[in-house]
Amino acid sequence: MDSLTHLTLGACMGEAFAGKKLGKKAMLWGALAQSLPDIDFLASFWMDTPSNLLAHRGFTHSFLFCAIVTPVLAMAAEKWHRPHNISFNKWLLFFGAVIFVHLFIDAFNNYGVGWFEPFSHKRVSFHSIYVADPFFSIAPAIACLTMYYFRRNPLRRKRSWQIGLGVSTLYLVYCLINKAKIDSDVRQIFRSEEITYNRYFTTPAPLQSWLWFVVAEDDNGYHVGFRSLFDQEKAIDFEFFPRQDSLLDPVRDHEEVLKLIRFSQGFYTVEEWSDTLVFNDLRFGQMLGWEHPRGRFVFHYFINHPDDNTLVVQRGRFKGWNYQVFKGLVERAMGEDISVKASEME
Repeated sequence: MDSLTHLTLGACMGEAFAGKKLGKKAMLWGALAQSLPDIDFLASFWMDTPSNLLAHRGFTHSFLFCAIVTPVLAMAAEKWHRPHNISFNKWLLFFGAVIFVHLFIDAFNNYGVGWFEPFSHKRVSFHSIYVADPFFSIAPAIACLTMYYFRRNPLRRKRSWQIGLGVSTLYLVYCLINKAKIDSDVRQIFRSEEITYNRYFTTPAPLQSWLWFVVAEDDNGYHVGFRSLFDQEKAIDFEFFPRQDSLLDPVRDHEEVLKLIRFSQGFYTVEEWSDTLVFNDLRFGQMLGWEHPRGRFVFHYFINHPDDNTLVVQRGRFKGWNYQVFKGLVERAMGEDISVKASEME
């Protein structure tokens, strides 16, 4: 999830743990612990782009990291706040829970997390909630503001963190229910449209949980489309993108290319844009794909020009967004086929 979400979730957990005993310091400890796994952003200062992509949400998002850092934080907090009546085991439980929640909710995004690093490079991803979903983040954010405003009212503070954590938990469950419904519909559509596939995934389109990006892989490439929970017809207008990985043959043994393939978990296509070889990671969706079915993919890497990829994972995520684009996203999420409407206007 985004940094603001982690900060506010951690603050709510800190208030729940020791708000009465430590006051706002408890919120600060929670926010710090919840944000600590994202210290891996420092790797971007010295690593090349493919290595940095693999380092992000790697070891610092592993169970081993949680086990190492938890007692360090517990000892620091226990010593810092002496004298107090909070046992060392309670500090351990608090920091362990806060860091684990970070690792846990990040696994629901499409980026994936390295829970088992360094023993296994397998990334865990449930593809159930967008990395920055305001409907998930708003409750703990409001809770933090409320707790600050009513800092001398213990009852209001308690109700605030309970609502903040409770609403976010319920929304995450709601996202899982939505995904189960979408997956059921998608499998039925695959059968009705006689689409054979080796594997597939569904993941939310930006900022919500009603419109979902669908990718089905076969031996030659990928069927790509969008499905809304409010779509009436059991059909998806798929676009086919050939994998074309033979284009990688001249550079396939390059370490950077091998890292990109590993990072993409095998969901990639290769294209030539003029004289430039482009690697697309399909897991992050398309730029405005609900309006432009042949739109470029958000994450693309110019293999011929590695110096252009300092922030490659962010490339185009919100490029071209404006009020009309946002309105189009809402309309498509509500079940309107805006790509058809756009073609009729041309």
